[in-house]
Amino acid sequence: MPNKFTQVAAAVIALMGWPALSFAQTGPLPPVAHFVLANGLEVVVIPDHRVPVVTHMAWYKVGSADETPGKSGLAHFLEHLMFKGTQKNPGGFSQYVATIGGQENAFTTADYTGYFQRVPRAELKTMMAFEADRMTGLVLIDEVVKPELAVVLEEFNMRVANNPGTRLGQQMEAALYLNHPYGRPVIGWRQEIEKLNREDALAFYRRFYTPNNVVVVIAGDVTPDEVKTLAQETYGKVARVAEIAPRMRPQEPVQEAPRMVTLADARVTQPSLSRYYLAPSIAKAKMGECEALEVLAHILGRGSNSRLYRSLVMDKGVAVNASAYYDSTALDTTRMTFSATPKPDTSLAQLEEAMDAVLSEVGDKGVTDEELDRAKNRMIADAIYAQDNQRTLAQWYGAALSSGGVIEQLRQWPVRIRAVTAQDVRDAARQWLDKRQSVTGYLVKELRPEEKRS
Repeated sequence: MPNKFTQVAAAVIALMGWPALSFAQTGPLPPVAHFVLANGLEVVVIPDHRVPVVTHMAWYKVGSADETPGKSGLAHFLEHLMFKGTQKNPGGFSQYVATIGGQENAFTTADYTGYFQRVPRAELKTMMAFEADRMTGLVLIDEVVKPELAVVLEEFNMRVANNPGTRLGQQMEAALYLNHPYGRPVIGWRQEIEKLNREDALAFYRRFYTPNNVVVVIAGDVTPDEVKTLAQETYGKVARVAEIAPRMRPQEPVQEAPRMVTLADARVTQPSLSRYYLAPSIAKAKMGECEALEVLAHILGRGSNSRLYRSLVMDKGVAVNASAYYDSTALDTTRMTFSATPKPDTSLAQLEEAMDAVLSEVGDKGVTDEELDRAKNRMIADAIYAQDNQRTLAQWYGAALSSGGVIEQLRQWPVRIRAVTAQDVRDAARQWLDKRQSVTGYLVKELRPEEKRS
């Protein structure tokens, strides 16, 4: 008898006009168009004709892990500066998007930098023309660069310096990666951000901002043919300004010792426990390995039916929440994250011991068929629901293609998840939940002098 996940997924498939297959047979995601212009720029088109709106995203294959040592924060700094205007459009891009009622933003990660707009379909060519113009036509003068550096430093104060949880995460990442630049914060180390200047930004821009280093993803009320025509009329006119070498970064050595990080801060209102494990990314994993890790993370830490939640929160009563997350989208070795918040009468050491018992049990005894089926059904259903959001789809393809993935890999994702077995999950737990390849973090409240005396 089909369970509720199967029934819901079947209904969604029917509503979206997908082939009437059983959920267990659900094949790859609907096809997308993918082509490359003569200048090397990649374009992905995801048609969605329900409303006359498009999401337009430009993904540069460069992030904080590509920065020159000593220049941390440069990729993020340049992201800010990309809004400062060109000779052709001095400051007009954002103003135009606001005038037509559109949305825009940008983001930087370790592996890519993205810029996006969500606008009426009639405005797509204008967005493409604006984005193509600032790809190589950015104008930077000290009068705009220096104030923007102050903005970045204020962002650092708000998001990092005044956030104990973020600071702990940065310290844990630095401890997890012994050699790889993923150990640097995307926003940068403050003492290096303070020294960034116009020349640094322009050198980075000229090195990486070129059409042969970009993936443009367009989702919405368009057809592949019309997008190809528009792309050739806008992006196709941008000449290459640099040749991009393969991203050969320092890789991690064999790790032989678990690490422990404790951060104490008077602003902490609730202590917490975190654990990071090194794990292969979709670009580095062996066949089936990434999918097994995704299912493992889901079984261990997704929702109130997960192993960690049931054990730590419901059965033992030592935590108020517990979760797990595996970030598969990365060019190099990524991580699996576990986190939990203790109840007031439970120490972090006690909570860690209880969490370790759950993780060890999966490696020793594996997972049940019920857990496996529930996780896979939920994950595939989530992939189907993602079809309902233009930006989610655009982000899914853009992030993957900017960090070593390929179109077919994404389209076959539901099929690959369905193929994961209980033994695959157990093997993944045994190999990758190895404390020698981990960092454990404690976030605790630091007592003020007056509290210590009382």
